[in-house]
Amino acid sequence: MKRSEINTIIRDAEKFFEENRFFLPKWADWTWEEWQRADKNEIHEILEKELGWDVTDFGLNQFHQKGLFLFTIRNGSTEETGYEKPYCEKIMIMEDQQVCLFHFHWDKVEDIINRGGGKLKLQFYQATENDEFDRESPITVYVDGIRTVLKAGSILSLDPGESVTLPQRLYHSFWGEGKVLVGEVSKINDDHTDNRFYESIPRFPQIEEDEPIYHPLIGDYRCIR
Repeated sequence: MKRSEINTIIRDAEKFFEENRFFLPKWADWTWEEWQRADKNEIHEILEKELGWDVTDFGLNQFHQKGLFLFTIRNGSTEETGYEKPYCEKIMIMEDQQVCLFHFHWDKVEDIINRGGGKLKLQFYQATENDEFDRESPITVYVDGIRTVLKAGSILSLDPGESVTLPQRLYHSFWGEGKVLVGEVSKINDDHTDNRFYESIPRFPQIEEDEPIYHPLIGDYRCIR
């Protein structure tokens, strides 16, 4: 992805957050220069737990068709930061018909929440022992605490305010009908080791630096740690 495209996506996300009255931490507005000047001891948790802006096209160069925008608001900490925090929260934006590709998590259990906008669509398959789609076994999920059994490959539709709990090793893909503000509440998140994509695709994009950084992505933190 070009940095100019990423910058545009972030600016568009800021406008959508404002329209939906969703507020981010104050450091979300920091410029690249402010990040570089910040006391690294004070922002250690942000850097190490990769809180902040995250944009990916999964290496396919088709962000508006197959991509995902995320902002990690908080993420789990252990004794290394002096206290326990066994949870994570993200906010995401799905464009109309933009698809987050099939994947499951080895460890993470998560709630996916439609926070506003259009309808959020999700499709599910159980994973077989060989990590293929189980096209026969039914799916059991909890929709706002209500046990819901679906056929393999079924599509679940969530209206604003609705949510679904996804267990480990459940393949899921999701997209918006209309632009959707999507929340995630989960166990500790590790996007480097805990994602199993059905297709062999990278989680993070390669970036072509064609203009200055507007707000850094979490992958840019390696330059200031």
